Amino acid sequence: MGFDKQQPIAALKSGCNLHFFDTVASTNQTLWDLLKQGEKPGSVVIATRQTAGRGQWGRQWISSDGGLYLSMASSCRLEASNSYQLTLASAWGIAKKLQQSGIPVGIKWPNDLVLNGRKLGGILTETKVNKGQITQAVIGVGINWANPVPETGINLLFWQAFSNSQAINSLEMLAYVVLQGIQSGLECLLNEGITTLLSGYVDLLANMGEKVYVSNQVGTVIGVTPNGLLRVSTETKHIKTKNSSDAEVTEICLQPGTISLGYSKFSD
Repeated sequence: MGFDKQQPIAALKSGCNLHFFDTVASTNQTLWDLLKQGEKPGSVVIATRQTAGRGQWGRQWISSDGGLYLSMASSCRLEASNSYQLTLASAWGIAKKLQQSGIPVGIKWPNDLVLNGRKLGGILTETKVNKGQITQAVIGVGINWANPVPETGINLLFWQAFSNSQAINSLEMLAYVVLQGIQSGLECLLNEGITTLLSGYVDLLANMGEKVYVSNQVGTVIGVTPNGLLRVSTETKHIKTKNSSDAEVTEICLQPGTISLGYSKFSD
């Protein structure tokens, strides 16, 4: 099930210069190559499959036929230390647009989209920096449509069939919704600021209230910082006397990649 390039995809004509490929190593890398050749921000690469798709921290992203694999270029000017705001914005924007289409998608910190407790998709943001400022960014998105998925994954097409829903009836429409989501997320970040964007992101965060273990302590997820760190509240009990004790509540902030939240807390 490939991307129908012959279909008049008017919905995708949102100021984007679209590049379609049957197979690429990575849509992110292909877009970086096109940018080097003079392509402009807003350009998009869409592929039927990737042979060397990348996830966070260099992990392999399995990209079989039937999935949506796309990357969009952006010229958002942010401090390099705030680069993760692009991922937060994209995740929120895509999840919100899918929800508006009747699909109850949530976000698993920091960059996964979840549906029925399973992984629907992921986002990989890459940037180029000059003098502490982001000069270029590529936002890559992979969404499971009708491709094979692992036990922790879910396909949107199959979920819609099971749920008797046809909110999104084609891979092309899914691409349109995802691109709309990225654009709306970036617009919210740039026009309304990180405080407003972060409020929306946390509202869709599936991990809120989740118990996690940090340095042999039990903590509770309470939010996300403006630069993408996970906020965790921990409680330490101090025994005062034999029959009484005090509890000291502290908050720690975790970098992406320092803790794996997994999918075990979610149910079918």
